[in-house]
Amino acid sequence: MPPPTTPTPPVSTVKPPQADETLSPCPKFSDAPNKDEAETHYVLYRDFLKANDWNQAFEYWQKVYAVAPAADGRRNNVYADGIRFYEHFLGQTQDSLQREGYITKLLEIYDENDRCFPNTSYAPARKAFDLYYNFPHRASRMEIYNLFKKAIDIDGDKTSDFVINPFTALLVELHTEKKISMAEAQTYAAKVRSIVAYGLANCKVKNCESWRTVEGYALVRLEDFETVKGFYDCEYYTNKFYAEFEESPTDCGVIRNVYSSLKWGDCSETDAKFQKVIAAGNKNCVEAGQLQMAYNKLRDADYREAIALFEKAAAEEKDRAKKGQIYVIIGQIYYVHLKNFQRARQYAQQAADVKPNWGEPYILIGRLYASSGPLCGPGRGWDSQIVVWPAIDMWNKAKRVDPSSAAEANKWINRYSQYMPSREDVFLRNLQVGAPFRVGCWIQEDTTIRTAD
Repeated sequence: MPPPTTPTPPVSTVKPPQADETLSPCPKFSDAPNKDEAETHYVLYRDFLKANDWNQAFEYWQKVYAVAPAADGRRNNVYADGIRFYEHFLGQTQDSLQREGYITKLLEIYDENDRCFPNTSYAPARKAFDLYYNFPHRASRMEIYNLFKKAIDIDGDKTSDFVINPFTALLVELHTEKKISMAEAQTYAAKVRSIVAYGLANCKVKNCESWRTVEGYALVRLEDFETVKGFYDCEYYTNKFYAEFEESPTDCGVIRNVYSSLKWGDCSETDAKFQKVIAAGNKNCVEAGQLQMAYNKLRDADYREAIALFEKAAAEEKDRAKKGQIYVIIGQIYYVHLKNFQRARQYAQQAADVKPNWGEPYILIGRLYASSGPLCGPGRGWDSQIVVWPAIDMWNKAKRVDPSSAAEANKWINRYSQYMPSREDVFLRNLQVGAPFRVGCWIQEDTTIRTAD
């Protein structure tokens, strides 16, 4: 559509305020020296903007912004369009001084929008997003966190999807650094879960994929709080871990991890489900001597002391197969309970070194890699999907060195193969299926490009 060439005064579409309506306190069309002219300039700049005539649009926008930035007092269109202009200008220059000037103006418009429309989340949410991803040098992490928090407080369960992943990352980071209290972190972790559940339940076709991406990242990042004693209650741990026990009720590794998780969550040993776990452990998993002392500490969720005792037991163990089993247990503690993937891999590799024909260490390393989507990317998409390649390499290696582990390895391969990138994603990056590829992040493994389709 060609841009308009002759200014035509529009028919006013500004509704008079209702008796119980609160308009923005900032300058509106009704406050302008020439109300009709301000409305005309508003319509013209928006028409030029639709036609992608940025220069003409900006010229008229400046005139409106000078006299009626709050438009009719109900809508923040003038501020939102100003943000569009300065984002466009930023994309047109690499000059550092010019860019900083545009960024300054952009942030000023966000602040004015927030002052003039204080009960909406648009400005704090968008400003926080820009600061987090595009201009992190312009604000502290705490300042960005507080902006996101303000948006969440305003919108509740209807918070926009783009807010959740960066907010969750900051929530975990700032609590770890003891910059926010556990009570606050618990409150907002619960809000994130509620928002994600609402978003998934109410998403439309065009944004359901975005909510699935949020689910794949934010909910996994919130698992970091499992390392904080008292953060989650018994119900959380029971809901998450008891199903593993039901699936493998005689597997001592599973029994011990589930028992320890329920203990960590302060579940009562009189609870019926907890009693079933205890009975299974007493029947199948009683050890003797030094090793039992280590298991007792693991059972009691004293993870650091358990690791120290397991390390001592491994150092004293002469049988290489048993030594390898102890190293895998230490790796599982780091993985399941302490969320330290690099240390978990270190012990899995030690287990493979002392017991080379055993598949379990490679099963564990594969699970570490497959769980790293939220650590290495946003939870979905390319960076989060490619971690599946080295995971599958590890599971295939488990089958090669230990055919008895094939069933377990195939279970994980079948579960995660669907999450590999699509053929289209590979081609869009000028890559080829079957070509070598190095996965970075903490993994740092050479692998082979594969697709889910």
